[in-house]
Amino acid sequence: MTNVLSLTTPLMRQTVGFDSLNEMFDRLLRDASEGFDNYPPYNIEKLGEDDYRITMAVAGFTMEDLNIVLENGVLTVSGANKDGGAEEGVQFLHRGIAARAFERTFRLADHIEVTGAEMRDGLLTVHLVRRVPEEMKPRAIPISAGGCTARKTIENKKSKS
Repeated sequence: MTNVLSLTTPLMRQTVGFDSLNEMFDRLLRDASEGFDNYPPYNIEKLGEDDYRITMAVAGFTMEDLNIVLENGVLTVSGANKDGGAEEGVQFLHRGIAARAFERTFRLADHIEVTGAEMRDGLLTVHLVRRVPEEMKPRAIPISAGGCTARKTIENKKSKS
């Protein structure tokens, strides 16, 4: 199994400093020791410059069985069948549709907001958008010609008086 870690994706927080780097290595080592769980399968899609979507296959779960929480930049999607998924008196000869509880977390980058979620045809879709505040966006700084503007203003004031 190959685990690809991309620090350039906007859904992965980019950090500078040894504390954050240490925390990332600790989390990776902890995940490796617990084993990687691929349930439920999911996609992360980039729809536009600032629009993203997470789609999770949650067949067998109802909207009431699912819970979505955003706290401190971490999006947590969890699910648990409240009725156990089995009907009274039914015996399974083969059970291939998983109905086990799950919890999947996604660490969101700065300025990523959850705008909504919907469920259709066994797929849970969470919509995300990046909204960078105006004061944080790059802006061009005009360059003056080395104080020429200031000298001309002073000379104009002298000539008028």
